[in-house]
Amino acid sequence: MILVNTDYISGKELQTLGLVKGSTIQTRNIGRDITQALKNLVGGELKAYNEMMMEARALATKRMTEEAAALGADGIVNIRYATSSVMQGAAEVIAYGTAVKFI
Repeated sequence: MILVNTDYISGKELQTLGLVKGSTIQTRNIGRDITQALKNLVGGELKAYNEMMMEARALATKRMTEEAAALGADGIVNIRYATSSVMQGAAEVIAYGTAVKFI
């Protein structure tokens, strides 16, 4: 499956199948939250949260791709990501795009 953030795929004619999306809400354990709070005092990268967000984006993308595959899609165009804080230490990631089939 081809995934792009443009509205076309070079050299392909596309038939639009519809909107597809995937989402997840991720959180870190309390021990990690405490160490990240301490890191916040001295500055620097919050590696545990960075890893959490990378995992969340990957899972949201996987779920979006599975939804597109169920429609018989060959690719997804116009892929976008959105994030929002659900509560302290937890974030929602949504991946969405347009499923397409090659003509």
